Amino acid sequence: MLSVGQLLAFGVAALIIILIPGPSVMFVVGRALAYGRRKAVLTAIGNAVGAFAAAALVAVGLGAIVQQSALAFGIVKYAGAAYLIFLGVKAFRDRKGALEVPDAAEDEPKRTAWTVFEGFLVGVLNPKTILFFLAILPQFVNPDAGSVMVQMLVLGAVFAAIAVVCDTGWSLVASAARNLLRSPRSKRVLGGVGGTSMIGLGIAAAAGERA
Repeated sequence: MLSVGQLLAFGVAALIIILIPGPSVMFVVGRALAYGRRKAVLTAIGNAVGAFAAAALVAVGLGAIVQQSALAFGIVKYAGAAYLIFLGVKAFRDRKGALEVPDAAEDEPKRTAWTVFEGFLVGVLNPKTILFFLAILPQFVNPDAGSVMVQMLVLGAVFAAIAVVCDTGWSLVASAARNLLRSPRSKRVLGGVGGTSMIGLGIAAAAGERA
């Protein structure tokens, strides 16, 4: 299995990479501005689970298909970009409704699960996340220390744990800034900004090339 030194080295590398604001941070911040703290935190959790799923795809060998096949890469890329744009448009259209307090308590578990699932889809439908794991995970595994697949899954879990903590921090900061602007008009504007940022992120993802 992985040594403590390998885990620490990977943890430091992952933390440095995660702390650099990127698409996942922009996505979580956009959700925070559009909907507030709760939905942003759930989105961060879902996004981290999606990142772990991407690492799992690499661990079982499917990630190599995305790396080698332009068609597979394009399908994943455009599906993810389209979903980001869809979420951005939805957030922009919901910017008034997001100010309302829901009164159907029985629907809360369903809304929670769906919000996490939305974050998961964005996380797993990012082909560059898969390519990132293809590049970095092999650097920290030891074939002589046991199953390479299990080692990659452990590293993916470490990455996801660090990501959820950092992205949650971003979501709390963004939602706190949103709460400082108490007027409904200000929050509608921020909702529009959040939705627009997600649309822009989706367009950027669609325009991106393979690294």
